[in-house]
Amino acid sequence: MKLHIATDHAGMELSQFLIAELRKIGHEVIDHGPSDYDPLDDYPGFCIAAAEAVSQDWTNGQMSLGIVLGGSGNGEQMAANKVRGIRAALIWNESTAKLARDHNNANVCAVGARQHSEPEVLELIEHFIAEPFSDDERHVRRIGKIKHYELTGEVLY
Repeated sequence: MKLHIATDHAGMELSQFLIAELRKIGHEVIDHGPSDYDPLDDYPGFCIAAAEAVSQDWTNGQMSLGIVLGGSGNGEQMAANKVRGIRAALIWNESTAKLARDHNNANVCAVGARQHSEPEVLELIEHFIAEPFSDDERHVRRIGKIKHYELTGEVLY
């Protein structure tokens, strides 16, 4: 699986751990930064870059997923979700990791680096990657309404 990853200073060590571990198990991992530790860096640019890469892949018919990391994962999820075509989900346990894919066809996951150990995060991401979208009609319909709003600004009920 092609994976795009980004972080801020809070997730740098975790990001390096994940890149190494995910590559070991055969994933293609593209690092969107940062490349150097800066305790005052800002996550939006890095996370948006990773999300844009996922969006571009999906637009081109190529399957990829994104991983955005920060202290809590909240801001990183918000930044990624500003990119057209991205459905970023904050994951914090096995259930949220699987449901993000199964019900929402999330293409980016956000994780709080200060909330979990490295092995826990790796396990969460493995669940996220492995879970397929259900293609259930109700989920397709709901995602379609989100996309419709994203493209038109019109709310469908």
